[in-house]
Amino acid sequence: MTRPSAHPDDPHYVHRTGWLRAAVLGANDGIVSVASLILGVAAATPETGPILVAGVAGLVAGAMSMAAGEFISVSSQRDSEQADIRREKLALKQTPEQELAELAQIYRERGLSHETAQRVARELSAHDALEAHVRDELGLADHLAARPLQAAAASGATFSVAAAVPLLAAWLAPAGSIVTIVLVVSVLTLALLGALGARAGGAPLVPGTLRVVGWGIFAMAVTAGIGSLFGVSV
Repeated sequence: MTRPSAHPDDPHYVHRTGWLRAAVLGANDGIVSVASLILGVAAATPETGPILVAGVAGLVAGAMSMAAGEFISVSSQRDSEQADIRREKLALKQTPEQELAELAQIYRERGLSHETAQRVARELSAHDALEAHVRDELGLADHLAARPLQAAAASGATFSVAAAVPLLAAWLAPAGSIVTIVLVVSVLTLALLGALGARAGGAPLVPGTLRVVGWGIFAMAVTAGIGSLFGVSV
């Protein structure tokens, strides 16, 4: 169901949603979760060893969890899409006239006259009835189709790269400055991530950046506060 773009030099932002959502989610989770883990442990103990061990463990476990979670959830979405497509295929085989009337009704609800809607429905059905129903009745399109492997790879990879930033900052920071340096580096990285995500998705730059930074600071502050309060690793 792939169609050539009318302007290939300027693609629609919606074509990026499949991988962009998983990539931004993975990167944001990588920074926030690993930075929060490091800050929580650093607030509980000044020793560098446990802090780095916790950070590495968080990076590895988090990347695997994100990739597996994306694959499972998007696979479930794909299964639902395929089930609906199979139902439409069966309905077109058993009750073609009823399906044609249903398609025409969809076009009338979108503003076409009765005669035009009937003509459009018949011509599209003659060309590819299943494609017409999948697109206009189910609202499915090739560029929005669920792709489990793509989502898993994007989420796992971006989580790993993003999580490595606060981990590297903790490794290079002096023992007494880990909390401050990791916090500053993480906030700056979150701001960069928010700006890049907004730009890639065609969204306003400032709201997208503030949204990512605000929630990230909140998560890190809560985790550091728990570590400081109880004096234990969280």
